[in-house]
Amino acid sequence: MNTIGLGNALVDVLLKLENDDVLAEVGIQKGAMDMINQEQMIKIRKSQEGLERSQAPGGSVCNTMRAMAILGAKAGFIGKIGSDSVGEYYEEALKKANVSPYFAKTDGISGSCTVLISPDGERTMGTFLGPAPTITPDEITEEMLSAYQCIYIEGYLLVNEELVRTTMQKAKKLGLKVALDLSNFNIVNAFRGLLDDIIPEYVDILFSNESEAEAFTGLKAHEAVKVLSEQVEISLVTLGKEGALVGSKGQVIAVPAEGGKPVDTTGAGDHFAAGFLYGQSVGATLEQSARIGSLLAGYIIDVIGAQIPDDKWEQIKLKVNSILS
Repeated sequence: MNTIGLGNALVDVLLKLENDDVLAEVGIQKGAMDMINQEQMIKIRKSQEGLERSQAPGGSVCNTMRAMAILGAKAGFIGKIGSDSVGEYYEEALKKANVSPYFAKTDGISGSCTVLISPDGERTMGTFLGPAPTITPDEITEEMLSAYQCIYIEGYLLVNEELVRTTMQKAKKLGLKVALDLSNFNIVNAFRGLLDDIIPEYVDILFSNESEAEAFTGLKAHEAVKVLSEQVEISLVTLGKEGALVGSKGQVIAVPAEGGKPVDTTGAGDHFAAGFLYGQSVGATLEQSARIGSLLAGYIIDVIGAQIPDDKWEQIKLKVNSILS
């Protein structure tokens, strides 16, 4: 099952600050996670010119597609970027990771999520979406989709209802499976009506965490996963250190969590989805697929940021093979 992802194209930039002055200058409260505008973004980029920084292609679905590609799946990513060096970097980084990029482009600066690390270690995040969520339905062509068997869409895009609905319709018409991640309980609360409408109609595989599943169904995870599995082919609810639940055709499978005490849970859901979708792409059972998801999530919570370090993947691939054997 070759998979193409549709999500917000955001470059993750980690910056080590010498002091907290820039936070006051830009107007972000220390420790906050804020949406910022273009003017604030430009201020941050100006002030960071001499600072130690690292960047990685980010955005939830992109993290998933990269991890799938590293495991050996055929993966693509659709997003919208600007005409700046950040956008160029994004496209190059995806190609390097063996993910086929399908970018709509526009003039201006690309979206990014900047993590500002204070001298005391506290992290402040400023997310500038830029052109990322403005992708239009006609920028996603049947030609892009027809090379894949599954499309994976992030819930954050529900703000763009026409995009999500039209893309799901196109995908179904071409015979693709549709996988959706609920992304955030605030998204679930804000787009409840839309979700009630599109999930039973188009979605085959539904990913959520405990709080999202509860926001959507009003039920605790173990009940929620059953109710959701009546609306879709496969429903998955991740439970953090309690592992994950997979519901399908009235059956519920529980899978334990992997890894130790989390250092940083950023990207855990993205990597669980990557492992599960990879398992499905190689014909694994639901339980095996969820165990691969759990394995990847266990590795990502061990590091800061949303990328598993390169030197861990050989070990991961051996463990994946033993789950599949």
